[in-house]
Amino acid sequence: MGIKQLSQVIQEHAPDAIKTGEIKNHFGRKVAIDAYVSMSIYSFLIAVRSNGEQLMNESGETTSHLMGMFYRTLRIVDNGIKPLYVFDGAPPKLKSGELAKRFARKTEATEAHEEAKETGTAEEVEKFSRRTVRVTREHNDECKKLLTLMGVPYIVAPTEAEAQCAVLARAGKVYAAASEDMDTLCFESPILLRHLTFSEQRKEPIQEIHLDRVMAGLAMDRQQFVDLCILLGCDYVDPIPKIGPSTAFNLIKEHGTLEKVVEHIKNDPKKKYTIPDDWPFQDARTLFFEPDVRAADHEECDFKWNAPDTEGLVNFLVTEKGFSEDRVRNAALRLSKNLKTAQQARLEGFFKPKQKTEEEVASLKRKNEEKREEKKKKAKVEAKEKKAAKAKPKMNA
Repeated sequence: MGIKQLSQVIQEHAPDAIKTGEIKNHFGRKVAIDAYVSMSIYSFLIAVRSNGEQLMNESGETTSHLMGMFYRTLRIVDNGIKPLYVFDGAPPKLKSGELAKRFARKTEATEAHEEAKETGTAEEVEKFSRRTVRVTREHNDECKKLLTLMGVPYIVAPTEAEAQCAVLARAGKVYAAASEDMDTLCFESPILLRHLTFSEQRKEPIQEIHLDRVMAGLAMDRQQFVDLCILLGCDYVDPIPKIGPSTAFNLIKEHGTLEKVVEHIKNDPKKKYTIPDDWPFQDARTLFFEPDVRAADHEECDFKWNAPDTEGLVNFLVTEKGFSEDRVRNAALRLSKNLKTAQQARLEGFFKPKQKTEEEVASLKRKNEEKREEKKKKAKVEAKEKKAAKAKPKMNA
């Protein structure tokens, strides 16, 4: 799920933190990709379909996930990017509530799907069919096998893939973390890439979100930013009913911490908001600040790109899974060409970007606060003028 409406808050208060561009702009970069969410094995299972059913080989085995992973990875590599996939490990205990909800939704959808097949329209059958899809261990294992044969590295995180991607990005082992989940920023990834793994047909520009600019634009430190994200709604705790993005932002700006926000809500005589009975926001904050991850220099975080195993790919994808041999062999040639270690290096590999000083960060925050105050004053003046214009008596013709 990620963080609800965080992108809206950033667009409004820190638009300079988001750059958009084409995939080719990332030529020569190494990127850690959240395998489940960003490459989204799940999305392939629901999107790569034929007549509403997942693609299968002659033996009745599902192949949608392999087709999606194979061709999207190929597109990324064709554009000069070196991908590293990071798979989720065991979910944190605090996430069990969100996972239980997802399971309940899947169960309901399965029942509704069966009913729709009996009495519903084709659209209803398709809608509920999509909701019943789940990624199995076998799907994950087959994707890992495919990546190994392609020469593309992967690692398995102890828990959350986004948190492990952030560790690698902070250490400079990769340029950025790629995920559709905004909570990657809560795990302190300096740069988040969104839409990197979207298909070419979607024509979505790639978003590059810089965490330092987000915090400067919001004029928040990291704890306030994480507290804001928890208040917006994350995978670890339920959102507080009736608190939308603007209210969440204003509450954190006014009170500074979630502890004080909670105290304010509890002491509010109007009882405007009700905090859920079980709302362990401190635990959620700890999971963002102290996630279960491996250090970037851990042996399991050592990775490299290899030449593809062409015959292995043919055996797996063509012989076992029924793919086209010509396409697989052509793809292997493209991989061999683009994954060579002699790939053109980017200038930023030689010249590291200069870190902003504390004074520069403080100055940027001050300027953003001044811009916000100006915007508020302008809005007040405009509202006053509008009110005055409405109050003027209309002249008779």
